[in-house]
Amino acid sequence: MLCFLLMWGAVTVSCRNTVTADASRQVAAAPAKAAVQEDVRGSFPFPDVPVTLTEPEARKAWLLTHYWERFDFADTTLVDNRDITEQGFVNFIALLLDGTTSEELARESLKNWCAGFIGEAHARRVLTKTADDYLFNPNSPFYNEALYGLYLETMLGVLPQTDAMRSSYQFKLELVRRNNPGDRATDFTYYLSDGMRRTLAATPAKNDRLLLVFYDPECESCHEVLQQMAADASLAAAVQSGQLSVLAVYTEGNEKAWRKALTDMPRGWTVGTDREAVKQGALYDLKAMPSLYLLDGQKTVLLKDATYEKIRAALGI
Repeated sequence: MLCFLLMWGAVTVSCRNTVTADASRQVAAAPAKAAVQEDVRGSFPFPDVPVTLTEPEARKAWLLTHYWERFDFADTTLVDNRDITEQGFVNFIALLLDGTTSEELARESLKNWCAGFIGEAHARRVLTKTADDYLFNPNSPFYNEALYGLYLETMLGVLPQTDAMRSSYQFKLELVRRNNPGDRATDFTYYLSDGMRRTLAATPAKNDRLLLVFYDPECESCHEVLQQMAADASLAAAVQSGQLSVLAVYTEGNEKAWRKALTDMPRGWTVGTDREAVKQGALYDLKAMPSLYLLDGQKTVLLKDATYEKIRAALGI
């Protein structure tokens, strides 16, 4: 697998999907420019950082804004070489997500990247899918809706107004911008098993905490997470003692399957079906199920689409 070490030593990226912090121990030994092999078919064609740039942040900024300059987006063989293209993208977003990159620098870097491939149909298909897989997939170690949102904004900025994909990117961007931490969660109506109608806004939240769970009992990953939650004695004790409320909402259209699985749901939870309102109205991003949100009593989002482990940590259970 490819790997490279930048002069400032803040990030070492090696192997697909892997980022390893190595920081100061490697700074002294790092080469003065990104490692570039003569055969660009064997490694990503990193640009040569000017030797006149000596400050780490200046070198990083230059590298990010020129990162893709030597990459030939018209070369379909190169684009299809995952060890080069995908690894190069991983290294690129690792730098963007290292915690020190300003939004301005990120926007400029993304713009230069998108402008490079936008006119090459094959490269565009491959790289937009790569961006989706790494930045918008909750199972990706690089999952980051903030950076994905910047990428979508960038795509809308470089795409011609007549491009057929503009509406798709705009839809995704609006979805990404909804129900973020600090926002008031979008209200919706759900129905209990007896047909009683309720809304999220009016749902009680004991101890100022509500765990909102969008689920589908016919989804394998949902079943696994729900089993984990049902077997969690700490969660059960927290619900029983009034430390939080749990609202589980079925979002699909098979009411028979939903009712059949009701007996499997933990005691003390409020369980309802939205009769597909959330999905049909794209009120929440349900790209992966289950989708867990932690809200306060005013239904302000504290955690969005978080793992159960992260929810537990935030609740201190």
